[in-house]
Parts: sequence; structure tokens; C-alpha cells
Amino acid sequence: MNISQETVQHLAHLARLSCKPVELLRVQQDLSKMVGFIEQLAEVDTEGVAPLLFMSEATNIWREDTISGSISQTEALQSSPVTSMDYFKVPTVIKK
Repeated sequence: MNISQETVQHLAHLARLSCKPVELLRVQQDLSKMVGFIEQLAEVDTEGVAPLLFMSEATNIWREDTISGSISQTEALQSSPVTSMDYFKVPTVIKK
């Protein structure tokens, strides 16, 4: 598949990127190489090949989820510059 300059410019516009003409040529070449590689992968016969679920044979070592080293609500609120009763008070971010 051939990647045209127009395609590269369109992709740059969609990605909100500004590229110089020299950069566009380099991006066009890189995209052509990437698409060529994907086309090569599409030609590989994968009939009978099981999907790869994990990259290694290592397994997760699960641990119990236990509570430890926590602080009380009062101690947590002491580090806040502004509180309201039992809660942290933060500046309004979204205004209605």
C-alpha cells in the first residue's frame, strides 16, 4: 500500500500535529514501512496456531489483601489546609 502526502497531511491534521515538508516526507516513508510490515504479517499462515496469552511462563504470585499501616480519619484531615466537618475541602473544578 502506498501512503500519499495527502494521507500524511490528513493524519497530521487529525492528530493536531504541525509538520514541515521535510518531516512529512520522512513520516510518509516511515508509515509506508509500517504498513508494508503489517502486510507481510497478514501473509503469514497462522492456521492451527494457538493465540499467545502471556509473553512468559511466569505466573502471578497472589497475596492476601490485608489492611496495614493505615491512619485515622482525624490524622488524615490534619494534613489538609481546608476541611469541612469530616471531609477534605477542595476548590471547585466543574462549574454548573
